[in-house]
Parts: sequence; C-alpha cells; structure tokens
Amino acid sequence: MRFTLGSVAAIAVVVVGGYFALRPVTIKEAERTTREQVQVEGRLVASAGLSDGVLHGDARALAHLDDLVQAQILDTSVVRVKVWSRDGTILYSDEPALVGKHFALGADELALFRQGGAKADLSDLSKPENRYERPEGKLLEAHTAIRTPNGTQVLFEIYERFASVSANGSRLLRALAPPILAGLLILLLFQVPLAWSTAARLQRGHRERERLLASAIEASGQERRRIAADLHDGVVQDLAGVAFGLAPIADDAERRGAAAEASALRDAIARLRHGVRGLRTLLVEIDPPSLESTGLEAALSDLLSSLEAEGIATELHVDDGATAGSTGDPLVYRAAREALRNVHSHAAAASVRVDVTRPAAETTRLVVTDDGRGFGAAERERRRAAGHVGLTLLEGLVAQAGGTLTVRSAPGEGTTVELEVPAT
Repeated sequence: MRFTLGSVAAIAVVVVGGYFALRPVTIKEAERTTREQVQVEGRLVASAGLSDGVLHGDARALAHLDDLVQAQILDTSVVRVKVWSRDGTILYSDEPALVGKHFALGADELALFRQGGAKADLSDLSKPENRYERPEGKLLEAHTAIRTPNGTQVLFEIYERFASVSANGSRLLRALAPPILAGLLILLLFQVPLAWSTAARLQRGHRERERLLASAIEASGQERRRIAADLHDGVVQDLAGVAFGLAPIADDAERRGAAAEASALRDAIARLRHGVRGLRTLLVEIDPPSLESTGLEAALSDLLSSLEAEGIATELHVDDGATAGSTGDPLVYRAAREALRNVHSHAAAASVRVDVTRPAAETTRLVVTDDGRGFGAAERERRRAAGHVGLTLLEGLVAQAGGTLTVRSAPGEGTTVELEVPAT
C-alpha cells in the first residue's frame, strides 16, 4: 500500500504541479503574443482603414474600416474589434449595436493614450461593454493606441479566443510528457517487484493472524465449555445435593421445637439455592447453550430475561437475515452480554433495547441502547482504573476480528453500544 500510494502521490505531484507551473507561463505567453498582434493589426488599421470620418460617425468611413476588419483581422481567433475615443465612446465595432455607446475606460486603458505600447489580459465579460462577447466564452482582450490621419489618438482593441492558451499548454505538455512519463515508468518498474513481494508477505501474515485468531477463539470456546461442564457436574450438583439433604433436617428440627436451629438450617438452604441459581446463570453466560442450539435471538432473549426480572422494560429485534447464524455470533453475544451487564450494574435504566441487523451480507450489526444515567469520558476512565475493563477487553477482541465497537454516552442521556463484525 505504501508503494502504491507513493506512486500515486508522485504522479499527482507531477501532473498537478506541472499544470499549475505551466498555466501561468502559457497565459503570459498568450498575452505577449496578443500584445504583439494588437500592435501589428493596429498599425494596419491606422495606415489602411482609419480615417478622420470615424471620429464623427461618418457612414462611409465606418464602412471602409469595417471592410478592412472583416477581411484582414476577424478570423477564428479574433472575434471582436473595437475602436474607442479617449472619453470612452465606441467609435467603431464589428458589432453595430455597440457603435456610439459610451462606457468608462479603466486606468490602464487611459494610460495607453499617454504612454503608448499595448496591454493584454483576460476579458471581464461581466462588464456591460462586453455583453455581446459573453457567448464566445473565455477571451483575451488587447489594446493599443493609434492615431487618425489628423493625429487624434484612439484606442484600438481586439478580443481573442482563450483557446490559444490551451494550445500553448498542450504544446508544452507534449514536449515535457515523454521524459516525465519515462521517469515514472522506471520508478514503477523498480517498485512493482518489491511491492508484489511485500504484498505477498503481508497476505501470508494476515492469513496466519486469522488462523491464530480462529484457534484462540476455538480454544477459548472449548475452555469455556470445559469449565461450564465441570461446574455443572461438580460444584452445582454438590450444592444442590447439600441443599436437598438439609431440607429434612430442618423439618425435623422444626418438629422438635428447635426453632432457632430450624431457622438457621432454612436460611442456609435458601443461601445454597440462591448460590445454585447464580452458578447456573454464570454457566449460561460462560457457555450459552441456546446460542448453538436455537440461535442468537434465543441467547439474547435469555440475557434480557434477567433484566426483566429486575423490572427493566426490554425490547429485542433481530432481523431475519441475522438469525441464520455466523462465525461472528459469539462476539455479538459477548458484546451484548457486557453491555447489558453494565446496564444492570451502573445505568439505573428503566428500559433497554437490543437490535441485531445484517446491513450487508458480510456484516452483522448490534446496537444496545438504554435510557439510563449515562456517563462521561472521565467516569469511564475512573471505572477502568478501578478494574472495570470489560469494554476495553472487548474492544481488543473486536479489533482482532476485524470489527468496530463504538460506545456513545453522556451524563443523563443514556448509553448506546454499537458493534459491527464480519459475518462470514
């Protein structure tokens, strides 16, 4: 990826940098060429087409000038010609509607009457005197001062298509492109074999990590099932047997009138039974049988049942696409369990909602939302420092599995836990 990004960055720098470097050069070149052209054509008009009658709007003088302009100046490049008086009146234009109109000349144009020379720049088509040139698109306009036979100065102006700038730029780029592209090609020829071998090593490493992760998850599952089986067949059975055996003794003590002894025995029986229920709940959390036998929805329903017993309103929504099961279901279940455990222990919530969807064929999404008291970043850090690292550990597992885990919360606004994991 680094090699690829480096190559793309180099090409982008060359192309973009070359464009921005050449663009002002070509514009200056076009302006210089246009300044020379307006001076040549201005001398042609002054010598062969311009008469004193133009100053007074004489029809014959204007027609003679127009014949010269149409035959010698206007072409596919020059699209408009204007002759201005010093006071801003258009004395002549190949667009008859402009003749006789008055517009204010700029400071640069007025300076040409005093200093001579020529000036060229991009035409501002928003000006009212340029309204007839707007359909032509981007233009260069150039001015030069010329004189009528009686010595009166007028301003000669032409409008040239900006396509000449593009043509100059294309010519320069064609000249520079071969060495630039050859250099990039040599660079890529050196990079491609190295990038290929690097990518192959990365793919092998990625497959190895996936294999190790799958082995770790499988080993974790086997260990959970072993612990659950040992607890169920050992401690749970023993405690249930003790509670069952103490019941007749408590009854006998009650018949003998030993109320204190009977009360102590029944309290011990109640504690043993409570412990057995707690262990069985723990067994379900360690190795939920419904996750494999009846699917994710039943397992999540089992998790919510403990909250319902505490008086918390619960909702569970599992899309049809997410009920088919996937390798990501254990991680979804674990994330839901951790989120619901936090709801039970810390949130003081009145309701909680669990949504499981399959927005894409290869992704499972879990959203757990509660209306509890919420928490800020400082409180989460305090819990982590106190040893409550369930979400932190879960984030590590999710990252290893190629998923994302997001926790959004604020004091008084509840908490939302969102998980997305691959559903392969």
